[in-house]
Amino acid sequence: MIPAGEYIAALRASGDSTGIAAFPPPGTNPPKTGVIVPDAYELPEGYVRHYQTTDDGQQLAPILTLSPDYDLLDDAGEPIELPPDRILPPHLAPPDLDVEMLEVPASDARTANGP
Repeated sequence: MIPAGEYIAALRASGDSTGIAAFPPPGTNPPKTGVIVPDAYELPEGYVRHYQTTDDGQQLAPILTLSPDYDLLDDAGEPIELPPDRILPPHLAPPDLDVEMLEVPASDARTANGP
């Protein structure tokens, strides 16, 4: 049996981008850790929830990011430098949000590569 990642790569290499080849191979874009944002928490302007799913289909708790259309400013009104993925580090979370970090589950090689 060919592992799913190798099968998808082979399909894409042959020029096929339909069906299963339309999806990135398992492990291509692993979930990222970040500050969990509960569904009931009302986000301040510019903040957004980032939803992620593992390769085996597990929905993870949303994490805190900043909209690409919004700049976070410091006390002097200067833009705060953010990571390129705009996932906010805990020290930039809104002060009324209890900081709890998402622990990304380990990937299941059996799911990614077949039984």
